[in-house]
Amino acid sequence: MNHLGDERLRSWTMRFMTLLAADTQDQLAWLGKREEETKGVVEEVELLCRVSEGLAERGVFTPEDLHNLRAIGRRLGEIDAGGRVGLWDNALATDPVWDDIRSLARQFLLTRLGDWRQPLPPPVRPHTGDR
Repeated sequence: MNHLGDERLRSWTMRFMTLLAADTQDQLAWLGKREEETKGVVEEVELLCRVSEGLAERGVFTPEDLHNLRAIGRRLGEIDAGGRVGLWDNALATDPVWDDIRSLARQFLLTRLGDWRQPLPPPVRPHTGDR
């Protein structure tokens, strides 16, 4: 993988960890009226956690960063099929697993940046198929 690809993956990871670390109300405000499926969020973060292994091998993430990302991946892996059904905003408000994920993401950012409080990434516009 090239440096540009590594930087893109690092940036994607940092943006997602910032979103996961945010307070529930901030996450819900960030979601707005978008309907994100919990399953899709879990799969995307699990992918980031797996990709982080290679990034750590190339020096993009430290061993401590990798340790924290693995902890997030393990906790996400514990979410059963029933916990992955439905919209993420509902899961954020009702499933305590997201409190655990929030705490782990905060630890990652605290270790990496010295503070977990980071500006939320700009919301991605939903794909409508229009150009």
